[in-house]
Amino acid sequence: MKQTRLVKILAGGAACAAAFGIALAQETTTTTTTRDPVTATTTTESATTTSTGTIAAYTPDSDYIMFRSSTAPAPVRYYYTKDTTILDPEGHTVAWSAIRPDMPATVYYTNVGDRVVVRKVVLSQPATVYEKKETTTTTTKP
Repeated sequence: MKQTRLVKILAGGAACAAAFGIALAQETTTTTTTRDPVTATTTTESATTTSTGTIAAYTPDSDYIMFRSSTAPAPVRYYYTKDTTILDPEGHTVAWSAIRPDMPATVYYTNVGDRVVVRKVVLSQPATVYEKKETTTTTTKP
């Protein structure tokens, strides 16, 4: 009888720990728009949600990236703005040229109308940037 009670307590503790871990892994802020009828002021709070997965496609001259989350089989279009930041795993800012298809990342986004707008992309692996240098040698004969 004591063993059964101990098993139930341990199982309940493990379930609470798992639920707490899942709650910490997701970052969600709700959007609330309120209008005060007396002062006629409107207050808006934005929502930020995260998604973990891989970058499916990125074209530098477009305004979106295709991102495949770990829960969805098909990639989704995420729009970015000039305020969108790309960070490496250590938290350093990385240029957009470091983005490659099939890079694991976490995307922080908000819904603005019909669009999903990316606020921040955190890469799961360090970005490898290859810099191509071209040199020209000229020789003159006397």
